[in-house]
Amino acid sequence: MEGKVAIVSGGARGIGRACSERLAQAGADVVVNYLKDERAAREVYTAVGSAGRKAILVRADVSTVEGAERVSAATLEVFGRADVLVCNAGLWRGAPVEGMSEALWDEVIDVNLKGTWALCRAFVPTMKQAGYGRIVVISSTAGQRGEAFYSNYAASKGGQISFVKSLAVELAPHGINVNAVAPGWVDTEMTADALSGAEARRVAEAAIPIGRVATADDIALPVLFLCSEWAKHINGEVLNVNGGSVLCG
Repeated sequence: MEGKVAIVSGGARGIGRACSERLAQAGADVVVNYLKDERAAREVYTAVGSAGRKAILVRADVSTVEGAERVSAATLEVFGRADVLVCNAGLWRGAPVEGMSEALWDEVIDVNLKGTWALCRAFVPTMKQAGYGRIVVISSTAGQRGEAFYSNYAASKGGQISFVKSLAVELAPHGINVNAVAPGWVDTEMTADALSGAEARRVAEAAIPIGRVATADDIALPVLFLCSEWAKHINGEVLNVNGGSVLCG
């Protein structure tokens, strides 16, 4: 990744933080997008610097076109290029379908699915001009098999997978590869409440043949692989990183 510039949405916490740090360790400069947690973003900024790379922090709501374009403009102003885009910003909030408000449906769809579209819309022109790009979307097993009481989340993640497959064909002639990573359970702030009890964790782990919940770094390393030249002939793929809990070919 030496000499590359990588953009990570939701790059200050959880999977996004692990991706930001691994990309820096592999030689990339990193644009860390965040929305609320400036303290966490600054910690990632320091970690990237400790890896000998340059980071910039961009506070923006990437569920909007304006926010996504703000990230793109800041990237080009500082680095003049954009080689890698990791669409990671996401929400996991649900309810029974009959009790789900329109606001909750829209919020999750906007951040997870519309945000992915908005970022790609903002960065693809630069990648096309360069004739090179790597886009990795953080989807979920929920987008492959559904998830009861989180139909909004599952719909957004399934939509991401279809979006990835569409863009993979559309952008391949321009030297841009588009892939997805589909995690299962991951130990992050997003899942902390759901996994907080001993019984809840036991149930989750019992459904994972490998026997444990993934760490954020377990997801970041496959993301790094898809961003690297080792994966240059992989396009439109959904890489399952779930310990064997969902077996999709």
